Amino acid sequence: MSYQFLQLEQHDQVAYVWLNRPELHNAFNTTVIEELHTCFKQIAIRDDIRVVVLAGRGKSFSAGADLNWMKQAGQASTEENEADALKLAQMLEALATLNQPTIARVHGIAFGGGMGLASACDICIASTDAKFATSEVRLGLAPSTISPYVIRAIGARQASRYFLTAERISAHEAKQIGLAHEIADAEDLDKKVQEIIDALLLGGPHAHEASKQLIQMVSNQSMNDELLRQTAQHIAQVRQGSEAKEGLTAFLNKQAPAWTSNSNNNN
Repeated sequence: MSYQFLQLEQHDQVAYVWLNRPELHNAFNTTVIEELHTCFKQIAIRDDIRVVVLAGRGKSFSAGADLNWMKQAGQASTEENEADALKLAQMLEALATLNQPTIARVHGIAFGGGMGLASACDICIASTDAKFATSEVRLGLAPSTISPYVIRAIGARQASRYFLTAERISAHEAKQIGLAHEIADAEDLDKKVQEIIDALLLGGPHAHEASKQLIQMVSNQSMNDELLRQTAQHIAQVRQGSEAKEGLTAFLNKQAPAWTSNSNNNN
């Protein structure tokens, strides 16, 4: 499928989704949101894609919402405004719930919705020149649709500061507060991303999916008998799968499991 503001590339088992509106720092509009949503939905059903990297062309990862688009949305009716915002919320959910592990490759600015994209990914690797911000309050807005993912990434306490001040967050600060997992100099950014990709490809694809489901299930729950039961049921189901049997047998026989053969051959 061809896109107006995206580029989708596949290298072996890795899909690279490039935001491609560089003249506007990859800002969102209706088309960008719809194309991202469609792209994520298509990737979700692709067994030949095991890792997804989200990145931006040009000088920035994403400046967030196109202000002209936001102004037009604000002038629409309540129903139209809600429907428009829901499309952004659904796109972010499609990214956050992908079966495959996701990596945000962040350089330049990641403001507003751009910070939301980075937070919705499982892993964030940032260039040392990267800057993040939930900048909405300075426009008289609030970071509503991105809030579940940003709060998941940095916690409510840090969000209490940055949602209200809209301060710019450096790459080093982003790592300190849990937003970025790793930072690297610009010339080493792709090398660092590749290191994470290589580590991910050593894991089983169904195990990745199960682990992502586990995080959703356990997060923010108190330890109780019901949670103990849920986690026991979860591992029991995973253990009975063919992938787990293959992995355990391979480990005991000191062999590589089948799912690593393609990645080993490609490296």
